[in-house]
Amino acid sequence: MALTESKMIELATPMPSFKLKATTGKMVDSSDLKGEAALICFICNHCPYVKHIASQLSQLGKDLQQKNIDVIAINANDTAAYPDDSFENMTREVIQRDYTFPYLFDESQTIAREFGAVCTPDFFLFGPDRKLYYRGQLDGSRPGNKVANDGNDLRQAVTELLAGRQPPTNQIPSIGCNIKWKNPQ
Repeated sequence: MALTESKMIELATPMPSFKLKATTGKMVDSSDLKGEAALICFICNHCPYVKHIASQLSQLGKDLQQKNIDVIAINANDTAAYPDDSFENMTREVIQRDYTFPYLFDESQTIAREFGAVCTPDFFLFGPDRKLYYRGQLDGSRPGNKVANDGNDLRQAVTELLAGRQPPTNQIPSIGCNIKWKNPQ
């Protein structure tokens, strides 16, 4: 496992468009996202950092969907090298974790590269204009550090966004496993 920090791409970056297959078998197109905001999460099944936040992510997804915020998770890992992240296992993960949001497979890894995602988990919150408002950690919790796994950083960013305020100035990179690239660059 290579511990990796998110790249913290520039705020106001437009959300890349995508059309990917969900675990339901349906295609999800970014142009169909009509919520007040959109949270795009790059996750996978095997990463201990994702496993650590999975329950909070499940609850956060439910909470944000009630606020008319689109939530999407994307797995871009090389499943040949990491079979735990296969599409079939993604389907099981949705059930096990009670994810109510679409979990998409970026088999070509193109979308992850377009977003600038580099780790799991990696979070990107876009405003109603679909420009990047927040990127960074869910909260300060990490496996074994005994910090509350409450989603506070991301939840606070959502509150600020919905209140029409400027993006938070203190945005801390997410930390997790590196995305398992087929052809690292």
